[in-house]
Amino acid sequence: MKKVAIFASGSGSNAENIARYFNDNEHLNIECIYSNKPDAYVIERAKKLGIDTMVFDREMFYHSNKVLDDLRQREVDIVILAGFLWLIPGYLIRNFKIVNIHPALLPKYGGKGMYGNRVHKAVVDNGEKYSGITIHYVNEKYDEGKIIFQAKCEILPDDSPEDVAKKVHKLEYEHFPKVIEQLVLNS
Repeated sequence: MKKVAIFASGSGSNAENIARYFNDNEHLNIECIYSNKPDAYVIERAKKLGIDTMVFDREMFYHSNKVLDDLRQREVDIVILAGFLWLIPGYLIRNFKIVNIHPALLPKYGGKGMYGNRVHKAVVDNGEKYSGITIHYVNEKYDEGKIIFQAKCEILPDDSPEDVAKKVHKLEYEHFPKVIEQLVLNS
C-alpha cells in the first residue's frame, strides 16, 4: 500500500476530490492532510472523510524537523500539493517526491504570488485563448519543476476570471487524481 500526504492551505476541494477518488483503492491511501492554516476548511473536509490532519506554523515548517519526522513516521511515499501556498523547503524536496498542480499552463502565469483568482485574472487581462492546468514536480522555486502533465481549456472572449476558474477546476478534478495514481503506481 502506497501512502500519500496532501498539503493544502485553503478550502481543500482538490484535496477532497483526491481523497474521494482513492477512497476504496487497495493500492493507495491518503495518510494525512497537512495545512499551514488552523482555520483552513480543508481540515474540516479531512475530518469528515476520516483522514488524519497535522497543522503547522512557519517556525515548524522552515526551522524544525517536525513535519519531516511526521511524514517519515507515517512512511509517506509521495507528497501532493493541492492549493498549498508556501515554498517547499529543500529538506522536504530531498526526502520526498513532491507534486504540485498549478491553475495555468506553465511556464506562463507561474511564480510567487500567482495562485487562484490572480492567475485567472491575469489570463483574462492578457487576452489568452487558452488556459488550463499544469501538474509538475516541485523544486526549490515556485512553479519551475519538471512538467508531468498539462490539460487546456478554451477561453472565450467574454469569459470572466470566474468563468476561467470553473473551467480550470473541472480539469483539476478530472485529471489530478488520475495523474497521481499513475505516478504512485508506476514508481
